[in-house]
Amino acid sequence: MAKLNVSIDDRLRDELFKLVPPRRRSQVVNEALRHELLRRKRRLATEVVQRLRKRSATLSGKEILAAVRRDRGRGER
Repeated sequence: MAKLNVSIDDRLRDELFKLVPPRRRSQVVNEALRHELLRRKRRLATEVVQRLRKRSATLSGKEILAAVRRDRGRGER
């Protein structure tokens, strides 16, 4: 485990000290940071998927069905 010096808002510190017992504060901060990092990773992944969707070709339901039927027909030969 590593120690890290960070600055937090005075009000946030006061709430943390008021609501969380002394030996639980690091755990609470770790959980909050883990949650925030996961949220940011998901947002970035969503942005990547949206960019890929814009670049890729869009097929209609009929076109997809026709492609599946063609592929199934290739296996029968």
